[in-house]
Amino acid sequence: MRYSFVIPIYNRPDEMDELLESLCHQSYTSEFEVVVVEDGSTIACKHIIEKYQQRLNIAYFLKTNSGPGDSRNYGMRKAQGDYFIILDSDCILPAPYLAVVDANLRREYVDCFGGPDQALDSFTPIQKAINFSMTSFITTGGIRGGSEKLDKFQPRSFNMGISKIAFEQSGGFGNIHPGEDPDLTIRLWNLGFQTKLFPDAYVFHKRRIDWNKFYIQVNKFGKARPILNARYPEHTKITFWFPTLFMLGAVMSLVLAVLGFSVLLGLYILYFVILFFSASLKNKSFLIGFLAIFSTIIQFYSYGTGFAISYYRIFIMKLKPELAFPELFFKN
Repeated sequence: MRYSFVIPIYNRPDEMDELLESLCHQSYTSEFEVVVVEDGSTIACKHIIEKYQQRLNIAYFLKTNSGPGDSRNYGMRKAQGDYFIILDSDCILPAPYLAVVDANLRREYVDCFGGPDQALDSFTPIQKAINFSMTSFITTGGIRGGSEKLDKFQPRSFNMGISKIAFEQSGGFGNIHPGEDPDLTIRLWNLGFQTKLFPDAYVFHKRRIDWNKFYIQVNKFGKARPILNARYPEHTKITFWFPTLFMLGAVMSLVLAVLGFSVLLGLYILYFVILFFSASLKNKSFLIGFLAIFSTIIQFYSYGTGFAISYYRIFIMKLKPELAFPELFFKN
């Protein structure tokens, strides 16, 4: 089996430098290919690619901007391998990564897999706090952290593998973003392909975002989910409502506390105390514990409000998703 890494990038050459350097140190001994797709960047990374021409089997393509999903499809069409590994440009791979993926596929082959993400010690406190919120089992990030059951896993395209056959039969990613990952997964299931979580095939996901960018990103996640629920109602889950209900419950707890009923507020305080100590112990830092409370509140609020607004527009107003949220769709 020949592997091709497919990496779309947009205006972040410094990220590509770190990722390619980590690819140079893979313990996997067979040859693999790296396909970099520059998605209409105004700050190109071609000079970074040239640094690694002698160290990696690497191909570089420049195209007009059409979004990450379409760029991944473009890269897979250009790739020479028979199994594609999709990465975000802000990832760094541990040395055993590809060897771990290969061992998993040899032990129990699957046409699409996903892996979790972790934080490096060198990440900033904010990056570590956001990573905790996005991966911890006590937040909505438990799925990304690897707590979702191994089978019927919905891979995320920051760390995802798909066979050439599955790509060709499914057509790859759609034009919604975010949301293209579960959309592809469900279409693969409908075609009879299996997906699986490889818990030990983790990457270091170095999110270069501030609080505002984090809010915007997760808010879009919330908006995308009702669109997918309308498209694939058989895969709707009541848990998708959790962030919205969590924030409504928080407001209710404050109102009830003013009226003299403080039990619900006490439960919220207990939850955040548990979260604080969990994040502090995992990262060995009380600062990150405090920041994790802040990042989790942002995560719940941004996703919850995005989900509620989208549900109203899609299910109540019956708007077409492309008209309700044009910012979520790229024109290929």
